[in-house]
Amino acid sequence: MTFRGDPLADIEPLIRRVYAYVAYRIGSGPDADDVTSDVFERAFRYRKTYDPRRGDPAAWLIGIARRCIQDSLAGRTPLEAEPTEQPDPDDLEEAAVRRLMLAPAVAKMRVSERELIALRFGADLTAQQIGELLEMRTNAVEVALHRALARLRELLGANPDTDATTVFPTVDEEFR
Repeated sequence: MTFRGDPLADIEPLIRRVYAYVAYRIGSGPDADDVTSDVFERAFRYRKTYDPRRGDPAAWLIGIARRCIQDSLAGRTPLEAEPTEQPDPDDLEEAAVRRLMLAPAVAKMRVSERELIALRFGADLTAQQIGELLEMRTNAVEVALHRALARLRELLGANPDTDATTVFPTVDEEFR
């Protein structure tokens, strides 16, 4: 039973958004599953502290996800670089192929640029929501995101006029 203002009342779309953000940050697979699980465990534990006047519960959950990712990464020991076998693109969905193709370029970006891209396209947050989360003005987020996307296009050798939606799928496209 949910109570008025319960941020987890409609949980399915929230799970997709949080998982998409986590996967953009640390990759999909068991680690992303574990972190997403940790996010909702914490959210369930602290859901009474959620203030519905602050807006979309997804932004609140992404804030929790950022802390869970930091906790997860802090506990890891660096792995030795080993060549990995690339999966056959025919076996992957189009969105997964896009992520696979973007990964080397995204890895060359600054952490702050990757974070903005993950929040916007992984978590599907608006510039205003990102600003609230990162304690930045909305226009500063928009400028930083524009620069991050320009840098990504440069790293990909893409046309500078390419629309971001051709590079990044939205959460709804990718996780249905």
